[in-house]
Amino acid sequence: MDKSLAADRFWVDKANCHNAERQYHELLSKQGSSGNSQSTLVSEIAKAREHIKNSLEKMDVITTLSSSPVSSDVLDRVAVVEKDNADLRNLIESLRAVCLETQNRVTALEKKVNSELSGKASAPISAPATATQPEADDDDVDLFGSDEEEDENAARIREERLAAYAAKKSKKPQIIAKSSLILDVKPWDDETDLKVMETEIRKITTDGLLWGASKFVPVAFGIQKLSISCVVEDDKVSIDWLTEEIEKLEDYVQSVDVAAFNKI
Repeated sequence: MDKSLAADRFWVDKANCHNAERQYHELLSKQGSSGNSQSTLVSEIAKAREHIKNSLEKMDVITTLSSSPVSSDVLDRVAVVEKDNADLRNLIESLRAVCLETQNRVTALEKKVNSELSGKASAPISAPATATQPEADDDDVDLFGSDEEEDENAARIREERLAAYAAKKSKKPQIIAKSSLILDVKPWDDETDLKVMETEIRKITTDGLLWGASKFVPVAFGIQKLSISCVVEDDKVSIDWLTEEIEKLEDYVQSVDVAAFNKI
């Protein structure tokens, strides 16, 4: 038995067996890493091929689009846009010409006005020189002339001008200021006869007062008020006077309020 175990070299070469096993596993690991690197390289090559394929397909699409004819609708739209652009350019040029012409006219008018103003300004300076010319000729001066005749003529001319101005002013139509009023007249109670009250109010007459439409407006608890309109001339009729005259009808009127006031 001892001889058979001593003859078996398995146990004796245990260290060699471990080294062989370790080398075997190292070999397997190296083969696995090389396989992974090969698979990674294959995937990269596949991606590159896919990218090249996509690029070629896009180039084909671009070539197809560039070679395809443009539709007539697009051409028509382009023609319309070009026509509108040309019309706008012509319009701008015409407006520019009008502006230049207007500017030239304004410049000419300014020069004319300035020349007229300068001529008027220089006129009073030359007037005394012309006025002094008769003084040089003493023979033409009437030293014994009558000042009374000149005063009468000046007064007559002044009166004629004043009379003409007054006549012209009298012919102008004068604007009469008027106001439109709506008065709210409140009775004492619901037993007051509003129709009689309205009749009494319309009896108030004066120059420049014109009564208008009227109506009965409910207030509360069966009581109504009289809403009556009128037109007055501001220079002839006072609103305070009118309200006081209405309030004098004490048997019918409790109070008077101005509901609306408008200038005509």
